[in-house]
Amino acid sequence: MKKILPICVFLCLLASYSFGSELGNTLRQAEQGDAKAQYNLGMMYAKGEGVEQDYKQAAQWYTKAAGQGQADAQKNLGRMYARGEGVAQDHKQAVHWFTKAAEQEDAEAQSYLGWMYVRGEGVAQDHKQAVHWHTKAAEQGDAYAQYYLGVMYENGEGVEQDYNQAAQWYTKAAGQGQANAQKNLGRMYENGQGVEQDHKEAVHWFTKAAEQGYADAQYYLGVMYGNGEGVAQDYKQAVHWYTKAAEQGYADAQKNLVVMYGMGKGVEQDYKQAAQWLTKVAEQGNVGGQFALGMMYAKGLLGVAQDYKQAIRWYTLAAKQGQADAQKDLGWMYASGKGIPQNYKLAYIWESLAAAQGNKDALTKRDIVAKKLSPAQIAEAQELAVQMQKKIDSHQGRK
Repeated sequence: MKKILPICVFLCLLASYSFGSELGNTLRQAEQGDAKAQYNLGMMYAKGEGVEQDYKQAAQWYTKAAGQGQADAQKNLGRMYARGEGVAQDHKQAVHWFTKAAEQEDAEAQSYLGWMYVRGEGVAQDHKQAVHWHTKAAEQGDAYAQYYLGVMYENGEGVEQDYNQAAQWYTKAAGQGQANAQKNLGRMYENGQGVEQDHKEAVHWFTKAAEQGYADAQYYLGVMYGNGEGVAQDYKQAVHWYTKAAEQGYADAQKNLVVMYGMGKGVEQDYKQAAQWLTKVAEQGNVGGQFALGMMYAKGLLGVAQDYKQAIRWYTLAAKQGQADAQKDLGWMYASGKGIPQNYKLAYIWESLAAAQGNKDALTKRDIVAKKLSPAQIAEAQELAVQMQKKIDSHQGRK
């Protein structure tokens, strides 16, 4: 034990001396104008290796090296401008330096530049240029560029839509462990787009991405287990993967857990859990979840106590998003005065909005409510319904 302690101290001192010696040599070379040393010094400051982390110092040394044409420094400087690390965020400067490095065939810089063209950051949005730079990076084996090139072929962005090409690029990226590509490749095998439909292959790739923690892949994998596609039907596995996705806030997985807990599929039937997951769905602004939660409180479903005020709250949120059944039920609660002061005018408005979407029950209820109003009140309610619909359309991005 006595010998071990001095050895540990000696090694720590040796490491400290080595870092100090390396820093001294690198600094001396960098100050003499050596571009590689300037880049290395920038890296040391950026990562806090041998020196205290200092993005401003990193940016300064990258700038010196980049000005001499050092491609890695140009790329890293572009990234710092894009993120606002050590310098004021400036997308035009980011594009400038990414371009310099990309023209020297730096694959990562080409991929970054392609992404800037996709987003229109620091440069006019140009999907053709994005395809150009992503292709150059992808051909050099950059996994992210291969993935996003697949996206562009799948969606027909900057290039003619081509599922075969999309699948090929996804395959290349997926083989390198790129999780988004694995998930998209799984989806293409599931749907038979660009490849022959193969549910086993879909499960394979969904699993790869799900194991990396990607919520949408976890959800898709849960669906495959739930439906018995490409794998033996297994509700427990479905619940397992839905839960992983749901815990990351994935609304569709949360909705499926409501069903699984409500029906006792893959888990013991548990209405309390079902209600909790439904609440999480609704809290994310999911209109279907809001309506379902309103109905749960209105009728006392899933083991919760009937609560008209909570029902009004959730029906209103869904109704304002244009959900016809929520509008109909909300209107009838105003008409009956359940959980809220009776208001025939508001009842007429909500029933009218639901009826305009083809809800026949709402049409019947609107006509019942109309008998409680004078012609002048009906005219006023109709005008207010028009105004309400305009607000809903504006919220939904409709004209």
